[in-house]
Amino acid sequence: MKAVDPRLFRQAGPARAYLAVTIALGLAGAVLILLQADMLSRLLAGAARGTGVAALAGTLGWLAAVLAGRALAAGGGETAALRAAAVVKSRLRRRVSAHALTLGPEWLTGQRAGEITTLATKGLDGLDAYFARYLPQLVLAVAVPVAVLARVAAADWISAVIIAVTLPLIPVFAMLIGWHTQAQTRKQWLLLGRLGGHFLDVVAGLPTLKLFGRAKAQADVIEEVTGAHRAATMATLRVAFLSALVLEVTAALATALVAVEIGLRLLAGHVSYQTALLVLLLTPEAYLPLRNAGAQFHASTEGTAAAQRAFEILDTPPPDGQDEPRVVPAQRASADGRREDIVLEGVTVAYPGRGRPALDDISLTIRPGDYVVVTGASGAGKSSLLAVLLRFATPVSGTVSVGGADLARIPADRWRQQIAWVPQQPHLFAATVAANIALGQPDARRQDIVAAARLAGADEFIQRLDQGYDTTLTEGGRTLSAGQRQKIALARAFLRRAPILLLDEPTAHLDPASARHLLSMIQTGQAGRTVVLVTHQPLPSTARTIRVLALDQGRLIPQPAAVPA
Repeated sequence: MKAVDPRLFRQAGPARAYLAVTIALGLAGAVLILLQADMLSRLLAGAARGTGVAALAGTLGWLAAVLAGRALAAGGGETAALRAAAVVKSRLRRRVSAHALTLGPEWLTGQRAGEITTLATKGLDGLDAYFARYLPQLVLAVAVPVAVLARVAAADWISAVIIAVTLPLIPVFAMLIGWHTQAQTRKQWLLLGRLGGHFLDVVAGLPTLKLFGRAKAQADVIEEVTGAHRAATMATLRVAFLSALVLEVTAALATALVAVEIGLRLLAGHVSYQTALLVLLLTPEAYLPLRNAGAQFHASTEGTAAAQRAFEILDTPPPDGQDEPRVVPAQRASADGRREDIVLEGVTVAYPGRGRPALDDISLTIRPGDYVVVTGASGAGKSSLLAVLLRFATPVSGTVSVGGADLARIPADRWRQQIAWVPQQPHLFAATVAANIALGQPDARRQDIVAAARLAGADEFIQRLDQGYDTTLTEGGRTLSAGQRQKIALARAFLRRAPILLLDEPTAHLDPASARHLLSMIQTGQAGRTVVLVTHQPLPSTARTIRVLALDQGRLIPQPAAVPA
C-alpha cells in the first residue's frame, strides 16, 4: 500500500498549479493553527489572572482574524484541489477513450462496454476525494505535527517527547487496516463495474430479451450482482468504521496521557498556566491531521481502484504501429490513397482461440480507382480483410504497404482519414439525422448532406420523418429499421468523399430493389474512389470494371483478373 500513488501523481502534471496552491494554503493553515493556540492560551490565562476586557481586545481581534484566515485557507485549498481533480479526471478520461479507440474493435469485443462506461464516469469521479481531500490532508499530516511538536518543545519538552513517541502509532494502525481496506474496495469496485456494465448491456438488448422471454432471467442476474455489491459495500464500510474507531481511541489515549502529565506538573507548580493551556490546545491538533488522513484514505480508495483499472487499459499494448508514430522519412509520413497502390504480401491474420487463420497467406494489389468485390461464405475472412485495411487487425506475418511504405509505419489516424467505412452493424448517435450523416464531415452544407442521402436511397424516408433531416434519433437509431440505419450510414460514407470506400455487406438489410439501386449507385456514383465491397448480392451491369476476390477459409480462390460488370 502506498500513501501516494506515483502514477496518479504523474497524471496531475497539468494541475500542478492548483496543487501548489493547495499545498501553500495547507502550510498557511498549519501556521495559523499555532497562532490560534498561542492567542487562545494568552486570552484564557489573562482572563484567569483577572485582566480586563479592554486589555484583551487586541488579542481577541487578532484571534478573530486568525480564525477567518483558517476558514479561507481551508475553503481555498479545497477549491483548488477540486480544480486539480477535475483536470486529472478529464485527462484520464480522454486518455482511456483515445487508447480504447487505438486498441480497436478486436480488443473491444473482449470487453464489457458498460464496464468501461462505468469506469469513465462514476469510477473516475471517485478521484475527487483523492485529490480534494486525501492529498491536501496528507500535506497537513506532515506539516502540522512537525510544527506542533516544534512549538510544544519550545514550551515544554516533556510533553513534546510524549507526543513524538505516540504520534507514530496512528499511521501504523492506519497502514495495518489500510491493507485490508484496499482489497475490500477493489472487490467493491469490480462488482460495481460488473453491475454497471451488465445493466447497460441489458438495457441495450431489452427488446431482444423481451422478444425471447429472457428479461426476467436478466433481472435475476442484476439482483444477484446488486446483492453482492451491497455486501461488499457494507464490508468496506465496516472496515472504515473500525479504522475510525481505532484511530480515535489511539488519539484520545495519547491526548489523555499528555493531559494527565501536564495537569500533575501544573498542580506541582512546574509549569505555568499559560504553558499548560498551550500544550493542551496544541496536542489534539498534532493527532487530528493524521486521523483525518486515515479517514480520507478510506474515502478515496474507490477512486484509486478505478484509476488502477484505467491504468490497466492504458498499459494494454496497442496493435503494432498504432501506438506512438515511428520515426519515418518526412515524405513517407502518410500515404496517398488517391494515387498509390495498396499491396498485401503474404498476409496472415489469426485470432486467439481459433483453430485456423482468419486470413492465410493473402497476396493482392489494390490500385487507385479499383472496384473490388469480395465474396465468400460466412467466416471465409471477408471482414478480416477489411479489418486489415482499417488497421483494426494486425497480421501475424506478411506486410501491407501503400506506395511502397509499410502501412504499420504510418500513424493509424492519418491513414483512416482517407477511408470511409460502413460496417455490417453501423451505429447512429443520439443526434439529428443531418448530424449523423455529417459525422465524418461536420462542416458539410445541407445540400451536400441531402445529395449524399439521395445517393444512398435515404432521402425519401428521411423526408417522411416528423422534422425531416432535423429529426433527433435515439441512441443506436432504434426508432428506424435496420435498412434505414444502413442507408444513413451509407450516406455518411458517400458524403465524406474519402478516396477509399470500404463496405461490409451494405445491402444485408435492404430489400432487393433497394439493394440493386444501391449497388448501381456505388458503381456509377463513386467513380474515382477505390471501393472494396463485401457482398452476396448479384451485381447489376455497368460500364465500370469489377475485380472479384473469392475467399474460402481465409485463402484466395483464383478468379479472372478483371471482368466488366
